Amino acid sequence: MGTIHSIDPATGTELATFQEDPDEAVENKLAAAAAALPQLGAAGWGGRAAWMRSAADILETEVEAVALMITKEMGKPIAQSKAEVLKSAHTMRFYADNAEQFLTGRTLDNPGAVNASTAGTRFDPLGVILAVMPWNYPIWQVVRFAAPALMAGNAGVLKHASNVPQSAIYLGELFTRAGFPKGAFATLLIGSARVADVIRDPRVAAVTLTGSEGAGRSIAATAGDVLKKAVLELGGSDPFIVMPSADINAAVDTAVKSRTANNGQACINAKRFIVHQDIYDEFTVKFANKMSSLIVGDPTDPATEVGPLATESGRREVTELVEDARLKGADIITGTSPGTHESGWFYTPTVVTGLTQEMRLWAEEAFGPVASVYRAADLDEALSIANGLEFGLGSAFWSTNDDEIDRAIREIEAGAVFINGMTISYAELPFGGIKRSGYGRELSMEGIREFCNLKTVWVA
Repeated sequence: MGTIHSIDPATGTELATFQEDPDEAVENKLAAAAAALPQLGAAGWGGRAAWMRSAADILETEVEAVALMITKEMGKPIAQSKAEVLKSAHTMRFYADNAEQFLTGRTLDNPGAVNASTAGTRFDPLGVILAVMPWNYPIWQVVRFAAPALMAGNAGVLKHASNVPQSAIYLGELFTRAGFPKGAFATLLIGSARVADVIRDPRVAAVTLTGSEGAGRSIAATAGDVLKKAVLELGGSDPFIVMPSADINAAVDTAVKSRTANNGQACINAKRFIVHQDIYDEFTVKFANKMSSLIVGDPTDPATEVGPLATESGRREVTELVEDARLKGADIITGTSPGTHESGWFYTPTVVTGLTQEMRLWAEEAFGPVASVYRAADLDEALSIANGLEFGLGSAFWSTNDDEIDRAIREIEAGAVFINGMTISYAELPFGGIKRSGYGRELSMEGIREFCNLKTVWVA
């Protein structure tokens, strides 16, 4: 078996190493997950809700230690790590409070219409669900799957990203500590090459992935081959459209936050800023000035606004995208320096203009603090640029014109449209994309129903 390394991206130093689970350990964890299903069912809504609230209490009690673990392992600023932990605890309580209501079936008012005395629907858990999760929100991404899955009565096994093994181990123990049956949620310390075998295991009923488009294709192909349900949340290159009637200063402030949150490493970061020509110069100057004034540095320092990228390969990929655009004629109006520190995988917040379709940055997702700014002659061109890619995750539209807003809501091709704000995931709202950004939904009522069997019930 291989070795899994936890490396501090701010310094490039190794924090810890772990051995992959041997086949016997994986077998034992899958068997334990299957064995926990009857206990999860017997606990009922009240029992599972009590355990879930206990898990939320543990997270809140340990918020300082867990946040520091996140920051040291993948580099986000410490304040954002704390917010991630608290958001996860909120989501646990949200599903503890609402799961039963979300999964209450319906009864036909007129069962005689289908020749029955009673008829309707119910929701049943599918069984053991495999979650393949990314490093960028190492606690939140997992909890937003685990909380609804466990509350529905499913068991879960987690294959986390290889660069956040400490977070993976913590999550693998959290739910058992909170009172859930042993094995109800467990971490598999395995490499990506072993994921297909887990999907094919007959005890695994379905799989969910948040990750790259390439990973999504691989997971979907394997799940499809064995006819198992899959939910995919993949990449995004979210448009952020600004029209002349918008509050320019508010739009600029939000644009900077949306582009650089999580060090620019979120699928729903705004990445393409499409600005009406009448306000293009004003917006671009203000945007570049604010991007260049951000404090880049040690992510454990509360004053830091942008930390390092999580991996050395990630910084290399962003560097290559920007350099390709520069060589093909784009203007780098702020940024351009890959590193700002003697060590670590830092990337200076960067703003690029003058993009053309020959540049990779036009069509590819930049997973780092790099903003692409586009000039649009009118709303038609702005919407055309926004919809011109095969991604369709989130979007933001800034205007005070009701007709423009109505068009944006109808015509932007994405899983979410945020008006005069930035795309954020909330437990209370469904989250997911279309086109090459994936399929299926997480969060809210729609998310908990993804891994349930909607069963029709008919009684003579």
